[in-house]
Amino acid sequence: MSWDDQVFRPGSVPPVPPPPSRPPTVGPPPPGATLRAVAAGLLNLTGLGLGHVLMGRWFRAVLCWVATGVLLLVALPADPDGVATGPIVGYVLVLVAAAVDGARIARRTAVGGSWRPVAAAGVGLVLLAGPAGGVVLYGSAQDEAIEQMLLDRLGESDRTVRAASGRTFDAARADYRSALAVYRDLGEQHAGSRAGKLVPERLNAYYEAVAAPYRQGRHCEAVAPLTYLRTVPDSIDPKLLGDLAGWPDGPLATSLYACGVSKLGDSAVGSSGGELAELLRTFPGSAQAGKVGPAVSKKISEQARAVSGSSPCPATETLRGLRASVTSMPEKSVSARAGEADRGIENGMYACGVDRFENKQFTEARKTLAEFATTYKKDRRRARARDIAIASEIADDRPAAGKRLPPAGRPGGSRMELVISNDAPSGVEILYTGPVTGRVTLKACGGCKRYGTEVSGSVLACKAGGRSYPKVRLQLPAGEYHFLYKHGTGANVDSYSSGSQIKPGYAYTSCTYVVESAYGLGLPSPSDPITFSPASSSR
Repeated sequence: MSWDDQVFRPGSVPPVPPPPSRPPTVGPPPPGATLRAVAAGLLNLTGLGLGHVLMGRWFRAVLCWVATGVLLLVALPADPDGVATGPIVGYVLVLVAAAVDGARIARRTAVGGSWRPVAAAGVGLVLLAGPAGGVVLYGSAQDEAIEQMLLDRLGESDRTVRAASGRTFDAARADYRSALAVYRDLGEQHAGSRAGKLVPERLNAYYEAVAAPYRQGRHCEAVAPLTYLRTVPDSIDPKLLGDLAGWPDGPLATSLYACGVSKLGDSAVGSSGGELAELLRTFPGSAQAGKVGPAVSKKISEQARAVSGSSPCPATETLRGLRASVTSMPEKSVSARAGEADRGIENGMYACGVDRFENKQFTEARKTLAEFATTYKKDRRRARARDIAIASEIADDRPAAGKRLPPAGRPGGSRMELVISNDAPSGVEILYTGPVTGRVTLKACGGCKRYGTEVSGSVLACKAGGRSYPKVRLQLPAGEYHFLYKHGTGANVDSYSSGSQIKPGYAYTSCTYVVESAYGLGLPSPSDPITFSPASSSR
């Protein structure tokens, strides 16, 4: 029987009704609702869902635990970039929703047992220090992660510099630049970090690595890296460099001087003046610049003496290189010394030509001595140089002519006449060497033609009655002679050589002619053209 079905008799006491199974949905909240709502909200704001736990709402508490766990998975371990905004905003919304939900439920729910709202609110406030402290600790962890990241960047750049120091500067230039960019960023943008405070020390190591060729005495290799180091203060805060900013000047001046002196006379330097010219332009008042002039004079004197030695040609080329490079020096007191090389070059060119003749390099000897005779017209050795050039040209075609240098003087004694006639439609140049050396030229023979065969040429040449052949008369001392006959001009020159013995008591004649070849070309006769007769019958 239900409570409504019971019948009350007059004078009887009605029984006490049972409590309701759930809080009423209408009407005033149970006593202490405000404190309960505050306590539940604060406890849920801790992220642990304790407000729902105290009210027995376990499913809601589990949702709070899941949200907190997801945030921890996203946030830990601490990253230099921190946590993305989305998860943080989402988690805050979840906490706010949990606090509002917990407050709403607690306001309508009377909780039994020893649950005291005031104490719960105090506990909630205390526990809120946990998330706040977590934020602080996470910030510290994030700062440490940033420090480690910066230190890792510093360490990576250090390793790059060490690896680059083992390569040539040209190959390592890009790595040096990238490492410097990292040092600059750490030193200027993160100066307060542990890595930033280490940058000045690392820059010392950086300069040592780049300037390693200088410290090892490889001055030519050191010029490029030291020049680069002079530009570093333009791309980084000079305060980070300290004394390093001006350090490269001295070593660079030293390397420019040492390298430049070692290259004095090198033809590769050319008219640019090389490292010494760069030294005079960049550090004109330095002690090293003051030593350039004496070093140039010393080198010129050494090479001027060397042209009289066993290797005159290299010494002459060195002197030429010296003159070319010294002439372009920006300091007048240095460029004026170029004239000191002139006399050495003159002597060296003559000595080089003679040396090449003696070494059977006849083509090179002829070119050298011909250039000498053309360039130095007032030199007393000019005639001698021309004789050796003639002998060289003959020997290039007839090596027997280069067994020895032509005699320096004119031999005495009787001389025999050699008459050379030209029976060819082209002019001919005749070079000869022996006891005397020289060259003569015969003009073309008017009306003369090429011979069809060598036989007809040898029988008929220079024998046509009533014809006047161009001729020349030579007065030659007795001895062995070598001749070179050159028909034609310019690029169309045909030549042949021969040798003859001039003996006392005879007069000699020679006739040059041209034989038509099977290919329609006019070729000079290759036979020995000199014939002789007793001197008493010659005219």
